Amino acid sequence: MVGPSRFMTLLSCFELGLIDRLRETPGLTADQLGDVVGAKPDALEQLLLLLVKEGFVAYDENSGSYSLDALADVAEKDLRQVLADMDMIKVVTLRQLFYLTDSVRTGTTVGLKELYGHEGDLFGALVEHQDLRESWAKLMDTATAHIDPWFFDNIDIPPGSRVLDLGGHTGLGAIHTYNLKASPGLRVTTFDLPDREKECLANFRAHGVEDHCSFIGGDVFEGVPKGFDVVLIKHFLPMFDKSKVFRVLEEVSRSLEAGGQINVLVPVFPENTDEPNNHTVDFYPSFFLGCVMGQGGPRKLSTWQRWIEECGFEVTKAIAQDPASMPPHALPVEGILCATKAG
Repeated sequence: MVGPSRFMTLLSCFELGLIDRLRETPGLTADQLGDVVGAKPDALEQLLLLLVKEGFVAYDENSGSYSLDALADVAEKDLRQVLADMDMIKVVTLRQLFYLTDSVRTGTTVGLKELYGHEGDLFGALVEHQDLRESWAKLMDTATAHIDPWFFDNIDIPPGSRVLDLGGHTGLGAIHTYNLKASPGLRVTTFDLPDREKECLANFRAHGVEDHCSFIGGDVFEGVPKGFDVVLIKHFLPMFDKSKVFRVLEEVSRSLEAGGQINVLVPVFPENTDEPNNHTVDFYPSFFLGCVMGQGGPRKLSTWQRWIEECGFEVTKAIAQDPASMPPHALPVEGILCATKAG
C-alpha cells in the first residue's frame, strides 16, 4: 500500500540534494541541511525518518546530526543508474499508473491522454513532450549500455553481414553492434519511425561509424526492409500482445531469405513466477499496460521460444540472465533467443 509514498520520500531526499550534501559533509543537522537546500528543517526531519528507519542514513541523538549509513557504500556509478531508473519511474510511470484500470479496460494509455492530451502510445508522446523524452532516453541509454555487452557476447553475427536493428530507436544499438561485432564489410542499419532519423544519424557521426551504419524509416507493420542477413529485435516484441508479436515475426520472416538469422532480446519471467527476486513481475506488466502501449508485457522464455518457432523459425539458442550475476537494482531479467528462418 505504501510503496508510492516510500518511493517518493526516498527520491525527494535525492532531488532536494540531501544525500549529496551529507556525502560531502557528514554530520549536518536538519537546520544546517535546511540552510543548504532551501527547505524547512521540520519538513526535512520528516522525510529523513524513513531513510533512518531503513538504514540508508544514520541519526545521532546527542548531536541531532545526520550522516550517510548504507548509502555511503553505494558506488557513484551504481547510484546514478538507480537514480535514472527512479526518475523514469516518477516521470513516465508513477502518474500514468493512476489510470491503469482504465488503460486495461480500453487497451490504450489513458494516462498519456489525461495528463498530456496525447492519444497514442508512449513513443509518440516522446516526440511531443520533452520531460518524457529526456527521462526515457536517459534510462534507455543506461539500460542499453548495461545489457548490450552481454547480448553481443551471446549471439553470432557472421563476418560481413548486413544487419538490421529493428526498432533501433536513436542508433545506440547499431553503434554497439558495429563496435562489438566488427568485421570487414559489416553494415548495420537502424529501422525505426522516420522521426528518429535526424538524431540517429547524428549519433552515428558522433561515434565515428557513419560509414558503416545507416537509417531506414518505416513502420514494421507495413513491412520490414529486405536485403539483410541478420535482424536484431531488441526490447520490441514485449510491447505487443500475441497477435501483433506474430505479425512482427511474420514480417521479419518475409523479409529474410531461408537461413537468415534473428537475435531477439526480451525481458522474461522465470518459468515459476513465484521465484524470489522476480522483479520483472513487480514492474513490467503495469508498465507496458498503463504507460507504454496499453498492451504487451514480458513472457516466459519458453513462451517466446514457442511463438518464434510457430512463426517459421528454428530456435538455436534460448538463454536467460542469471539473476545472481545482475546488479542488485536491476529490474528485468533479460532473455536471448537466436533463430534461423526455416528453408
